[in-house]
Amino acid sequence: MTELKTDASIDAMHAAGQVVGRALTAVRQAARVGVSLLELDEVAREVLREAGASSPFLGYRPSFAPTPFPGVICASVNDAIVHGIPTALRLRDGDLVSIDCGAELDGWVSDSAISFVVGHPRPADLRLVETAERALEAGIDAARVGNRIGDIAHAVGRVCRTAGYGIPAGFGGHGVGRRMHEDPDVPNEGRPGRGLPLRHGMVLAIEPMLIGGGKDAYYEAEDGWTLRTSDGSRAAHAEHTVAVTDAGPRILTAREAG
Repeated sequence: MTELKTDASIDAMHAAGQVVGRALTAVRQAARVGVSLLELDEVAREVLREAGASSPFLGYRPSFAPTPFPGVICASVNDAIVHGIPTALRLRDGDLVSIDCGAELDGWVSDSAISFVVGHPRPADLRLVETAERALEAGIDAARVGNRIGDIAHAVGRVCRTAGYGIPAGFGGHGVGRRMHEDPDVPNEGRPGRGLPLRHGMVLAIEPMLIGGGKDAYYEAEDGWTLRTSDGSRAAHAEHTVAVTDAGPRILTAREAG
């Protein structure tokens, strides 16, 4: 069942979202050639500690997972789409990195993700990241009272497909609130005018995931968490936690410029 949040609850989720935004900004600034994914995870941990927040990722273990998740960020590099475990892997020049992070503050959760290139970027990677961001913007713009979940899904999917990218079936956004994953599911492809009506107080994580090679196929890596593209092409991921309000979509995880 989808829970409608009060305006006060949305404000509390915004406070958690600002912590997430600071963590992602700090990780992005720390991500350089030679830095390990574990070091980036520690950067995010420190931001959460300073804010008095906890991580909804750390220790999370859904039914499919062989082990609890060991980090506060998902760090997915190159052909990894999502759910990458932070390891001792050190970043190399030209790596495409996706970082997903969440924070729980005063009992409320927010969740966000960014993608970027370390060092000298390939033009194709910049286009992939830019398209993921445009797909996210389109999804957010569709998150309006009177629309439906299918309108968000269609907006995201149209941007991805028009650019020629693949979409991993079965993975997409979700409701957020007291828990990181709540109802409803928010697919990254769908038909407009279908699905649950959007109402004031719904809070959704909208998160396009793009496969650069154009195919939708992926596989689960041996760690039981990371999803990788089957064709070895690169992937990008973008996400914001967004409140549906009578005044329009409110991004709860917006990051400061700079």
